[in-house]
Amino acid sequence: MSKAYGGLIEKYRAFLPVGPKTPVVTLLEGNTPLIPAPRLAAMIGPGMDLWLKYEGLNPTGSFKDRGMTMAISKAAEEGAKVVMCASTGNTSASAAAYAARAGMRCVVLLPKGAIALGKLSQALMHGARVVAVEGNFDDALGLVKQITASYPITLVNSINPYRIEGQKTAAFEIVEQLGGKAPDFHAIPVGNAGNITAYWKGYQEAKAHGMSSSLPVMLGFQAAGSAPIVKGHPIAHPKTLATAIKIGNPASWEQAEAARDQSKGRIDSVTDRQIIEAYRLLARLEGVFCEPASAASVAGALALGRAGYFDRQSRRLGRRRLSLACVLTGHGIKDPDRAVAESPKPEVVKPTLSAITKLLKL
Repeated sequence: MSKAYGGLIEKYRAFLPVGPKTPVVTLLEGNTPLIPAPRLAAMIGPGMDLWLKYEGLNPTGSFKDRGMTMAISKAAEEGAKVVMCASTGNTSASAAAYAARAGMRCVVLLPKGAIALGKLSQALMHGARVVAVEGNFDDALGLVKQITASYPITLVNSINPYRIEGQKTAAFEIVEQLGGKAPDFHAIPVGNAGNITAYWKGYQEAKAHGMSSSLPVMLGFQAAGSAPIVKGHPIAHPKTLATAIKIGNPASWEQAEAARDQSKGRIDSVTDRQIIEAYRLLARLEGVFCEPASAASVAGALALGRAGYFDRQSRRLGRRRLSLACVLTGHGIKDPDRAVAESPKPEVVKPTLSAITKLLKL
């Protein structure tokens, strides 16, 4: 009988900064599926093999759990009693859950009125002390930095290097799932930019350690109203319905640009309209329900496909088929209000067979 899965730290221990005395705090995160998406692939372009790395199937419903198992485990090793983060939602849910698992207190600063209810409910249920700041995410993160620098509280945002270490394991998984190679292209939403940084680090390490025979071209996508990297300057008042990437001054800005440049990739922006189109298509064509920000990766891939980008890359490489992995960072249940707002209302009928058959035109 094979050994049971014990979480990503246990699986990738040799590639992570943990030792025999590190108390591993895990909810059995990682090990998420890489789902083929042939119908969406056909919309991106002929000869495209599209894969969806569905991170919404992590324990708290987002990719944040990969980094949080590392951050909280290392905090526990260092004797921390309290952890703190700023969040647009997913980080708060993950930090609260893993802190609870470790027996720590968790404090969360959120931008007032800018968090999806599904995420807020998680942080509250896990017992976090949740404080709404009258400002945006960048204001909240600035306060967290000041507080954790002055008090015995551990910061667990993605500027904590252990977060990046945990998140890089998703690249290891993709390489394994594709049989020992990276996809030709890797598309990902960009908010605070820690995730694109982590994936590129993971792909590089996978190749260096002989796990992968190749490296991907990294394609990052910001929301048009919250696209500081694309525009080349911080956005004081970022705007987008994709709240998870509503960040005007990414903490990992330089690292994201390095991932883009070193992979010969690009970081572009997509509109809210394009994000919602991809959000609907994922659910209705492929049966995969993600939160709106997650769909930015697919929205960007669709836009590049329509602009002929992949056709040009195919000719450049002299290959008829290309592979693309799109990361879906969070589950759709994270933002139920948006799902309801973008869907038709349930139809109401009398409780009779004739009423139902008439409605369905049977």
